[in-house]
Amino acid sequence: MAWGDAVLDDEAFAQVLVTTGALTPQQLESARAARDSSPRTLDEVLVDLGMASEIAVRHAMAEAWQVPAFDPERVVRDPEVLREYADRRYLRDGWMPLCREDDGTILVATACAPTPALIYRLESELEGRVRPIAASRSDLRHLALLMFSDEIADEAADGLYRRNPLLSARHVLWRSQRIGLVLICAVLLAGLVFWTAPTVTTLLTVFAALFLVGTGFKFFVSLKGARFDILERVPLRAVAALTDAELPVYTVLVPVFREENIVGRLVENLGRIDYPTHKLEVLVLIEEEDTLTREAFDRADPPPNFRVITIPAGSPQTKPRACNVGLFFASGEYLVIFDAEDTPDPDQLKKAFVAFRRGGPRTVCIQAALSYFNSRENVLTRMFSLEYSYWFDYMLAGLDAWNLPIPLGGTSNHFRTRALIELGGWDPYNVTEDADLGVRASALGYRVGVIDSTTLEEANTSVPNFIRQRSRWIKGYMQTSLVHARQPFRLLMRIGARRTLAFALLIAGTPAIFLAMLPLCVLAVVSVALPAAWLAEVFPPWLLWLTLVNFVVGNAMMVYLSMMGPYKRGAFALIGWALLNPLYWILHSVAAYKALWQLITKPHYWEKTAHGLSREDVAEHLATEGGVSL
Repeated sequence: MAWGDAVLDDEAFAQVLVTTGALTPQQLESARAARDSSPRTLDEVLVDLGMASEIAVRHAMAEAWQVPAFDPERVVRDPEVLREYADRRYLRDGWMPLCREDDGTILVATACAPTPALIYRLESELEGRVRPIAASRSDLRHLALLMFSDEIADEAADGLYRRNPLLSARHVLWRSQRIGLVLICAVLLAGLVFWTAPTVTTLLTVFAALFLVGTGFKFFVSLKGARFDILERVPLRAVAALTDAELPVYTVLVPVFREENIVGRLVENLGRIDYPTHKLEVLVLIEEEDTLTREAFDRADPPPNFRVITIPAGSPQTKPRACNVGLFFASGEYLVIFDAEDTPDPDQLKKAFVAFRRGGPRTVCIQAALSYFNSRENVLTRMFSLEYSYWFDYMLAGLDAWNLPIPLGGTSNHFRTRALIELGGWDPYNVTEDADLGVRASALGYRVGVIDSTTLEEANTSVPNFIRQRSRWIKGYMQTSLVHARQPFRLLMRIGARRTLAFALLIAGTPAIFLAMLPLCVLAVVSVALPAAWLAEVFPPWLLWLTLVNFVVGNAMMVYLSMMGPYKRGAFALIGWALLNPLYWILHSVAAYKALWQLITKPHYWEKTAHGLSREDVAEHLATEGGVSL
């Protein structure tokens, strides 16, 4: 079909590239074969495979269709033309109205051939005469971000709150919760003033009970997990049997902020992923103000399928808000989150896809395990590794075996993109958005699975950095507990008594355990160090014995779990370090009190963890260990 001398075909531009020598016939055939096995268009495939640049594609389209080429330097936003926020439609349909010219004609950027049928559709929809200009898909993404930046930023920040305010942590306490908290504080204050000894005794007894019940819950769930290997074990033969044609388009979101010292590594680390390039979309999410990280990423010379999405300025400035912006632009059927320093198993995406197919439509998320490449750098990194080994190999396996809610990790979460959108995306006001999303998915009847694939991260090497990170995590658990406790009976009806109790013990119980650790530690030491006669004047003997036994038993259980952690990974040299777990938990207790203070003073503040501090290198770890997986 022709319009003047134009060839109005979506692939006519490719012949222009061949004619000009920018593309060989063999490359074109290879690109067409790749296109035929995916839902992507030929122009996207050519760019992703590095066979043609976005600029070359844009100008080839303009020459083939005999229309002007889009000029990124001359973009005008016309509110009259853009009458309503069109959500993802423009990106999906491959065109976007720009402005109304002096004669009333509407200028439309299009990555689709301007056939009479398309022109008729555009003129009907826009209610006016249109003039097409050629633009690449990347141009349309940049246009969407430029022209809808306010709307995208607003939706990323407050979309969940508008749709379901009860599920958002924008307000820390709901009215009924504020009233309840005031009443509890009033009773405690009156008790401390008028009945000091009984009130202190009661508080310490409650602390002791919370500590024992919380640690006991983790202990028995982990023992259950010890009876199973990770339930979603994906055989290598199942991965090897996959063909490129059956693999879906996969989007990788990489939120980065002030990571100029390590952002260049992600090109190498994510470049190890074994997945067809034309089906792998890597969106690097960089804050608008973070020019240093953007410059460092550009210097790393990323491949064409690595694209930067600039996060519009706004608040809260959090990782989940950035991920919500990335979700808007994600074109993959599946989606995964990685951090800048992450090194996933090369076959992790393929394993996740196999697990999704086996799990059925109710499996909304697949969590890969996390471990550290610098686990032996110092005492703190060893404790980190012990904790993660126990958590991913035993705790999550036990939760999965008993079909209990699974709090997601902050990275290596694989999602069905459509289901993630239906869940409302991430809560940008919750500083552990991953745990919240796992509970929200469970409440709606979705399942979270765990696979036998590992992502290597950098363990914290310094105590101050550790306190910053853990205080944010614990504050997020507090936020998640408060959010889902707003309608406890509704939660009970949705997920049942057993799973509601598990949520309370795990999500609310974790901060409670750490808050209890420090006072119980002090009381246990005092009960041993000071004469019994002195203590009897302040505390009843039964409380001292209860506290001491509780402290010893609870810590013994956690030491045992920490010792279990290395077994499945064969890291037996770490076992002895588990004896330091009580000291490790004291650090958690300090972080918990900081988290409680921040929950009151600045609940949505995202305290950034510094990365790139390790003296060890992930490449050396891979060379010496021979891989990543469990």
